Amino acid sequence: MVYNILIKNMGEIMIDEIRKMPKVELHLHLDGSLSIGLACKLSGLSFKKVFDKMVVSPKIDSLSEYLTKFDFPISLMQTKENLELVAQDIVNRLASQNVIYAEIRFAPMLHTKNGLTYDEIISSILKGLNSNKKIKTNLILCLMRGCSPFDNMKTLDAAYKYLGKGVCAIDLAGDEDKYPLDDYYKYFELANKRNIPFTIHAGEVKEEEIRKALSLNPKRLGHGIAAIKDNDLCNLIKAKDVLLEICPTSNVQTEFVEKYEEHPIKKLYEKDVLVSINTDNSSISNVTITEEYIKLYETFNFTIDDFRKMNINAINHAFLSDKEKKRLLTIVK
Repeated sequence: MVYNILIKNMGEIMIDEIRKMPKVELHLHLDGSLSIGLACKLSGLSFKKVFDKMVVSPKIDSLSEYLTKFDFPISLMQTKENLELVAQDIVNRLASQNVIYAEIRFAPMLHTKNGLTYDEIISSILKGLNSNKKIKTNLILCLMRGCSPFDNMKTLDAAYKYLGKGVCAIDLAGDEDKYPLDDYYKYFELANKRNIPFTIHAGEVKEEEIRKALSLNPKRLGHGIAAIKDNDLCNLIKAKDVLLEICPTSNVQTEFVEKYEEHPIKKLYEKDVLVSINTDNSSISNVTITEEYIKLYETFNFTIDDFRKMNINAINHAFLSDKEKKRLLTIVK
């Protein structure tokens, strides 16, 4: 009895420490993280209707089904006012969880349906993000698999224009199963020439997509969990000093991982592959960054020191200046 009470108290102390600890999130989609409450306000729909439209069930059939949940939030994010509100709401929620730095990604091309220009879209989001001085943020602009070369090149050009002015990098998002990386090499080759940093969604399920991505010398990979299937690939990721942006709950929901207990994050961590913890889409996946930490603690017995190490790795691989990294590291350490 006394032992059980002691274990319970230790668990409560750990969870309290997790809530209070400074955190970094590098893989967070703007549209997938529009809060249910704000979506209700913007749409005039009930909580239940919005929840059903936006939040995935614990298990779905495919990534394609998961991606359909973006349709509704994107439809609400077609005005400057709404984009600013969404960004402001996200940054406030992150700050309330002691997130000290976040890189928030989105695809500008998806917000032009009512005639907004890329400049209007990016400036509106930056205005919302900059409204909270307790947290530093940057934007990553997403090129999209399956979208037109014109739109993807326009996004790349916008990243170059706003680089260092609130935008820190580009990404390639979308269904890697339907649209392999081969068709998108040219954008990253040009990004390298323009000194635009980048991460790439790769390896949620296929190891070969990771190898393709690594040939382009990214600093990070979105997900990358398929690397666990190939020890040589894990060694290559380590040799190239690439950080994996891990999103455990999302990986389970899309059935790339059968159940949370089987997620490879612990095995990757024990192999000394660099990992960071992220929510991917906090509203669509219905999980906060704090809840993700707690689930990892309860499932894999990660310690505060483990989480701190992951956040240090995240800062070291963030798209930031050395001066900014040093400042964040003093907070995390």
